[in-house]
Amino acid sequence: MRADPAILPLEVADLGFQADGRWLLRQVSFRIEGGRSIVLGHNGAGKSLMLRLCHGLLTPAEGQVRWRGPGGGDSVRKHAMVFQRPVLLRRSARDNLLHALALAGLDRRSRALRADAALDRFGLAALAGRAARVLSGGEQQRLAIARAWAVRPQLVFLDEPTAHLDPAATRGVEAALEVFRQEGTAVVMTTHDLGQARRLADQVLFLHQGRLLEQTPAPRFFDTPRTPQAAAFLRGEHID
Repeated sequence: MRADPAILPLEVADLGFQADGRWLLRQVSFRIEGGRSIVLGHNGAGKSLMLRLCHGLLTPAEGQVRWRGPGGGDSVRKHAMVFQRPVLLRRSARDNLLHALALAGLDRRSRALRADAALDRFGLAALAGRAARVLSGGEQQRLAIARAWAVRPQLVFLDEPTAHLDPAATRGVEAALEVFRQEGTAVVMTTHDLGQARRLADQVLFLHQGRLLEQTPAPRFFDTPRTPQAAAFLRGEHID
């Protein structure tokens, strides 16, 4: 059981974002209560942008991102984000974890214990002293996931975490994500890999040209998508 008050559900209402006078995301509304939500859509649909808005990295032009649980008024550091290309410090793998935990406000002893636990949990203990930036792509991504796990988020956003990885490294990242499922941490993740989406999704959010067309339980989305745009996407086609 979590000690911190829950911040979920996450409610997004009429979210919009524009750049250079062009709307890149418009009237997006959805609710996340838990589980694994996979965000699908063509390139340019607004998937990564939506995650950055939800995580607070960007300010929306319209609409709201609301954390509605009893801890929602203090949601800072209760959600984390893992990027397509991990952002790692020029330090050892362990020091990357220690730095994140220091920013989260943990004391020195707690930082050390939790960093070591994260390295062990994600199969990185043997690499603790190695420079993070010389790790393989899969190892770097698992380190980024371990860093997110270490701060004990209630929800983690992941933006194409296996986009540049080979099949073996992809399996390693997917196994790392299973830790979040086992511990009840909600996941919102973008991917272009439909096989991966089928393996991981509890529900699918389908974006098309900056609008959310479907939020559907995964089996129903893959078997009977409601919109012609989603059906075309699953066939590997693109329609306006």
